[in-house]
Amino acid sequence: MKAFFTTAILFISLILSRAQMQTPIPLWPNGAPNALGTNDFDIPTITPYLPDATNATSAAMVICPGGGYGGLAPHEGNDYALWLNQHGVTCFVLKYRLGSHGYRHPAMLNDAARAVRWVRAHSEDYKIDTHRVGIMGSSAGGHLASTLLTHFDAGDKNSGDLIEQQSSRPDLGILCYAVITMGELTHRGSKENLLGKNPSPELVQNLSNELQVTTNTPPCFLWTTFEDTVVPMENTMMFAEALRKNHVPFALHVYEKGRHGMGLHDKAPFANPHPWAADCLFWLKEQKFVN
Repeated sequence: MKAFFTTAILFISLILSRAQMQTPIPLWPNGAPNALGTNDFDIPTITPYLPDATNATSAAMVICPGGGYGGLAPHEGNDYALWLNQHGVTCFVLKYRLGSHGYRHPAMLNDAARAVRWVRAHSEDYKIDTHRVGIMGSSAGGHLASTLLTHFDAGDKNSGDLIEQQSSRPDLGILCYAVITMGELTHRGSKENLLGKNPSPELVQNLSNELQVTTNTPPCFLWTTFEDTVVPMENTMMFAEALRKNHVPFALHVYEKGRHGMGLHDKAPFANPHPWAADCLFWLKEQKFVN
């Protein structure tokens, strides 16, 4: 038993030390478009988390932490990345610009799109398959992920920036208790931070992502809980219904128990996470993202 605990402690220490070694990379080396300043919060970045080379699957995930478009929750970024690393997925945690620092749409979407393009442009450096680049988000980060899943483009092949030549379309999406709509059932704080106090009806409709699903929207894994009192489960259900109507494959899980914002409901080495984690891994195996 003592040997077991010693091994567990060493394993946790290794994971935590690896997390501390990660270095954020600015998405735009010369400054983000329409940046309001040069502070840390004006510089969107991605932080790579690399799996063990012997376990790597060549799949990648861009991870958008939640926080109501006013902050970024570490356990919905760092922890997800470490968990997916265990299963061979190379992860990139996105630090996107926030409404709490004066940014509004489309700054956040531009950051997410740039992140997916950046990963594809650097695929050889990280040994990534450019056709297996997903996006994952929780709560408001789930809204950002669902926005890119429905507002992507093929890239600008005439751009002098090799990153901008890449497609921003994720190959799949994972949406965790996500804000989806900007309508009646939205999360009010997220909506205000993203769109301001008095957005136009057209902007509200454009960022209500259940209304923007098409047959070209990527496959998705969706989960939420009955107990969520912050972001109503109807957000997830509306997106699932839109995917169904457009014949887009998806997996949907509604769990009875679980508070909003719980993430994995566990810490490294993730021996007992919430059941959604196992369900998600099963789905990722079907998508050939994990072995």
